[in-house]
Amino acid sequence: MTDSLRHDGSVSDPGTVSYKVAWRPDQPWVKTSLLRRFMDRVSVPDVAALRVWAGEHPDSFWKNVVEDLGIEWYEPYKRVMDTSQGIAWTRWFTGGRFNIAHNCLDKHAAGPNRDKAAIIWEGEDGAVRRLTYHDAWEEANRLCNALAELGLKPGERVGLFMPMIPETAVALLALAKFGAMVIPIFSGYGPEAVAMRLRDAEVRLLICADGFWRRGKPVPMKETADAAMAMSPTVEKTIVVRRLGASAPSTPWTPGRDLWWDELVTRQPATFETRVLDSDTHLMIIYTSGTTGKPKGAQHIHAGFPIKSAQDLAHCFDLRESDTLFWFTDIGWMMAPWMIYGTSLLGATMFLYEGTPDHPGPDRLWAMIERHKITHLGISPTAIRALMAHDDANVTRHDLSSLRVLGSSGEPWNPEPWYWFFEKVGGGRCPIINYSGGTEVSGGILGCFPTEPIKPCSFSGPVPGMSADVLDEAGLPVRNAVGELVLRGPWVGMTNGFWRDRQRYIAAYWSRWPDIWVHGDWAYIDPDGFWYIHGRSDDTLKVAGKRVGPAEVESAIVAHAAVREAAVVGVPHEIKGQAIVGFAIARPEWAGKVGPALEREVIDYVASALGKSLKPERIHFVADLPKTRNGKIMRRVIRAAYVDENPGDLSSLENPGAVDVIRELGRSVRKES
Repeated sequence: MTDSLRHDGSVSDPGTVSYKVAWRPDQPWVKTSLLRRFMDRVSVPDVAALRVWAGEHPDSFWKNVVEDLGIEWYEPYKRVMDTSQGIAWTRWFTGGRFNIAHNCLDKHAAGPNRDKAAIIWEGEDGAVRRLTYHDAWEEANRLCNALAELGLKPGERVGLFMPMIPETAVALLALAKFGAMVIPIFSGYGPEAVAMRLRDAEVRLLICADGFWRRGKPVPMKETADAAMAMSPTVEKTIVVRRLGASAPSTPWTPGRDLWWDELVTRQPATFETRVLDSDTHLMIIYTSGTTGKPKGAQHIHAGFPIKSAQDLAHCFDLRESDTLFWFTDIGWMMAPWMIYGTSLLGATMFLYEGTPDHPGPDRLWAMIERHKITHLGISPTAIRALMAHDDANVTRHDLSSLRVLGSSGEPWNPEPWYWFFEKVGGGRCPIINYSGGTEVSGGILGCFPTEPIKPCSFSGPVPGMSADVLDEAGLPVRNAVGELVLRGPWVGMTNGFWRDRQRYIAAYWSRWPDIWVHGDWAYIDPDGFWYIHGRSDDTLKVAGKRVGPAEVESAIVAHAAVREAAVVGVPHEIKGQAIVGFAIARPEWAGKVGPALEREVIDYVASALGKSLKPERIHFVADLPKTRNGKIMRRVIRAAYVDENPGDLSSLENPGAVDVIRELGRSVRKES
């Protein structure tokens, strides 16, 4: 397997990585970073030594992490970690009394950060709001008092079906303060997807909005919420935020059940005593889709997910109190709770935006960075590929000098958009922190560090505290070849199992090798020690006995000058077992040349890069690829549509019409044969 495309589009020998280091930190980064501060604290010389020490002394490592982050406890914990029930069920900070909301809100509202911006929000319609830490604390207290008035009890579940507006962050923190469990739900879901989560978690209260703006049009949410609640008998009350207000077409209403936020919450007292809880009290259930079956409800604790979020933001992204972080995401994806908990725990500022990055014009994202002096921008490679299709002047005419760190997650990069992000957006002076982990992990397994060299599309290595390795089929470590990404030990932030499905959790992650977490990603470590992700191992293509990750083939396709974006899947083949079929989006200047000749040219180009044995059977040019709202390409859906199988739940898709096009292409191919 290879990752051999150079920045200039040429190809090295198969099996090698030819990327050259693009980022080398200068001395201020090396000497003054938060990661350097932590390494000095524990007396280790470099990141490699820190990883070794953390793996050998995990209890000491995590003890120092929480102390370095300034995390406060009502009563000190007695043990950092307890593995007496097995590695998969490790308990954290046992005996301690704690509430993450104290660390995210209370201590800031009562301290030097009282009047500092906790939240800056811009709506797609141009509206702007700012909440200081004291403002957010008071609003969270009011919501807690409203929850008490409604009879909610600690430990009960509350759904959060909201766009990215200030009340969303306030509610997430208030529910922790109250002691309830929050269920974040993607704002673009249809009724059945929302209802499945409400039913499964037995949610008593739903917090939602009347709607939000998207591409200049109001998107109603209350109608969806009502349809979902009709299928969810446990929901008793709904708190509704007026986001659209008079712009809402008409908000359906059930008297006695539905309550306006501004009528219920704003009249409440502005103080509420934060509940003192055990450190491992459940905080949140985040549902994440599996390749089969219903979504998995990953459970997280107060002294887990938020601590991991803050550690990664400090050590990988060097996020400081003076910084403003904008991660382009949705509350239903783990990166939104990650941003909200981690940013507020560190006392920094979060920037929230509800709309699309290119509305009303292709420079909207860059204008917001300039307007609000954003220092940290996180975005998916897919979104960058879409934005770079516009004229570079949309970027360069804005002052982006406030940026100092760029971030990405969700999928593998290919070289051209990585360099465009690095050079056009970051000016070559901002490191791109590639970051990969998952909902069940609470953050990153692999990351980059501003203090370390970075190759395009790569990871510098495991995040400190994550005992990552790459194993072959026999369970032995492998280098310079692709294998399974695994974790050899527990970590703060690991999911506390799946909601009411202990066995599925063990089967999903711990069943292949004893006491080893198998993450489900293909990974590769190059001769220089840089790591790469090659896609999900359950997406693996097996062509005539040869295994290849889709990301590798996709990188070869987009290296062709005609292609802006691509996805590949494996389809049944009577001789090879599987054949590779690609779907490509042409660059605008090539649109007039799309046809059989160009398809053959791209196929031959891939064959020259990867070898004839990995030559795609077909490449179809399409106008769009099925993606979620956070930009993740849904290969599972592409394959199912192409071979005319049931693609499953499409409610999280931004563009379900793209599925119909792919289904028709598959039918046409079958008619030909």
